[in-house]
Amino acid sequence: MKDGYPLIEDHGLIGDLQTSALVSTDGSIDWFCAPRFDSPSVFGALLDREKGGFCRIRPTEEAFTTKQLYFPDTAILVTRFLTEDGVGEVVDFMPVTSSQVPSDQHRIVRMLRCIRGHMTYELDLAPRFDYGRDKHQTQLSESGAVFRGERTSMAVSIVRETDDEPLGQGMVDEVGDVHARVTLAAGEMRGMILDVGSTEARQTSVGDVWSLFNTTARFWTNWLERSTYTGRWREMVNRSAITLKLMTYAPSGGLVAAPTAALPEQIGGERNWDYRFTWVRDASFSVYALLALGFMEEARAFGVWLRERVTDARADGGTPLQIMYRIDGSSELSEESLDHWEGYRGSFPVRIGNGAADQLQLDIYGEMMDSLYAADQRGFQMNYVGWLKVCEVLDWLVDHWDQPEEGIWETRGGRQDFTYGRLMCWVAFDRGIRLATKHGRPASLDRWMAARDAVFNQIMEKGWNVQRQAFVQHYETDVLDASLLRMAALGFISHTDPMWQSTLEAMDGELVTDSLVYRYDPEASPDGLRGSEGTFSLCTFTYVEALAGAGQLDKARVTFEKMLTYANHLGLYSEEIALTGEQIGNFPQAFTHLALINAAITLDGKLTKRAERR
Repeated sequence: MKDGYPLIEDHGLIGDLQTSALVSTDGSIDWFCAPRFDSPSVFGALLDREKGGFCRIRPTEEAFTTKQLYFPDTAILVTRFLTEDGVGEVVDFMPVTSSQVPSDQHRIVRMLRCIRGHMTYELDLAPRFDYGRDKHQTQLSESGAVFRGERTSMAVSIVRETDDEPLGQGMVDEVGDVHARVTLAAGEMRGMILDVGSTEARQTSVGDVWSLFNTTARFWTNWLERSTYTGRWREMVNRSAITLKLMTYAPSGGLVAAPTAALPEQIGGERNWDYRFTWVRDASFSVYALLALGFMEEARAFGVWLRERVTDARADGGTPLQIMYRIDGSSELSEESLDHWEGYRGSFPVRIGNGAADQLQLDIYGEMMDSLYAADQRGFQMNYVGWLKVCEVLDWLVDHWDQPEEGIWETRGGRQDFTYGRLMCWVAFDRGIRLATKHGRPASLDRWMAARDAVFNQIMEKGWNVQRQAFVQHYETDVLDASLLRMAALGFISHTDPMWQSTLEAMDGELVTDSLVYRYDPEASPDGLRGSEGTFSLCTFTYVEALAGAGQLDKARVTFEKMLTYANHLGLYSEEIALTGEQIGNFPQAFTHLALINAAITLDGKLTKRAERR
């Protein structure tokens, strides 16, 4: 605990493929939005310990030790409590709703067990609907409790051994929160089921809960068995894959950047963004990563999501694509601040929605085309209508690539000619040309080729800084940028080219601190906001790939292994690592886990080839 808040990393993630919840190591559900990832919160104590709401289960004893783990190869979370009187555990999971139809009802199961000795748990149920803006009324019954808000309701069913078993000591306080105690002996189990969207608490038995547990466990183990990855670091790769699956909205195939909002990039700072949306960039990376793991169905779903965004491209004279969308593909992401919440450890403002949605970020077209190209290489050839839309996008890009933009880091300090944006425009044209040539598709090949060559020449002339002997962030600066670590991997420049080797060396000396990598010089921030930030975990894993590509395999492996130690106790990563090693930013972050998967696959493959040559 710091300032009354658990550390961001002291949480595990559970979910049902339409929404998710964060459970802290002390047994508290601190974040839960329903019925979707981007819906208003039911529990939001992570952003305001007093007004956010929570569902907490923990021992009544003041002194206890806690441990947390996932049931092997699943998204079922086990929080263990060790006290002087006994050992108990809370098992949390959400029965999977993999249906393509959005549901207004979602369920969290909380199993209470005593493993050794005896244990008394205290249960505190304090929902705060609509980010704490909607008051609720509470009704107790023999089966549990019902919380009714203006637009949301939640039923809580008590899990018992027999119908006539007493519920224990329970009461409703003046604001409608429920508090109770349950005492268990070794081998006994009770629990509760939280049903958001329901107005009826039902009689529920221990047997019913075990049935839900077994069904949920089978879903996850069966899903993970489809993975084709057999290399080193399998456990971390599998956990990252499950985490990405947990952040996928089944009805649309969209992947949220993170299931949280407004967790700060600096404690007390103002970089507190809402990540509960689908970025074109993240969706594109996910196609590549999931194809590499053998998850063809998920890769196809993300590909369909991307294709639909291209098909729905706006015809109002703006850019063909937004940089992000809601998980259902809608484009309204108006940003506002929750002024009644203090923010995580006083990090204000608490932002929901995202005002960066309409920014011009030219790199997204390269990421989109690179993922479509990767899918094509695996046999997922796009249809005729889809190809025509791709041609329209690339024809638009021919006329608009050479202009200032906000860039991959979504800066809010003014547009620049970002080198990475230009690099990805080159990728967009290059992949489009390759696809058109491979399949004999109609295309404006002469225009695309001319644009591709013009982008290449411009980057070499203006993106290269002679004084720094490195490619730099944008044409009017000498600042280095970790996004450019992808240049060689994307085929723009050879891994052995002296210009690339010099760039990598410059980044190593300025942006890298041990195994951690800043996205750019923290003292030369281009985003127009106050405060500093931590190292970007995404950039560290990208650095591993760059080292491996340059043949520095031993250094790459040490860097990768060190980075694995910064994961939390469950193998999860937020967006950034603070100076103290604490995880900061939205959690868990999809981009980081995507980068981990790609780095593991790349590095494992190269290490294996080296071993075979010896």
